[in-house]
Amino acid sequence: MSAEWREKLLTLRAEIESIAASNAESSAVVELDQSKVGRLSRMDAMQAQSMAQAAGHRRQATLRRISAALKRIDDGDYGRCGECDEDIDPNRLEFDPTVTLCIDCANEAENA
Repeated sequence: MSAEWREKLLTLRAEIESIAASNAESSAVVELDQSKVGRLSRMDAMQAQSMAQAAGHRRQATLRRISAALKRIDDGDYGRCGECDEDIDPNRLEFDPTVTLCIDCANEAENA
């Protein structure tokens, strides 16, 4: 079973890395030369740059969670709740294979 999860995580990582590579240009530094680009166009470009950078940060966070999940597979801890040590529902893992808490502990942590 852990081989299936490893494959899913590796596939997810490859997809995210592919998206990151194709979007690298979007977060490039915005040209501020008014003779080349109008004020509104610069504002649009700066907003697009900011959004691309935020998406890049989210991708990096997801890649870190994937690496941590792969390590848990290697350690034999994958699919176990980090709080109560119970099994995490496979449907929850199917939705997000990087989760570390069962639904009860996640709800408890969210309400704390």
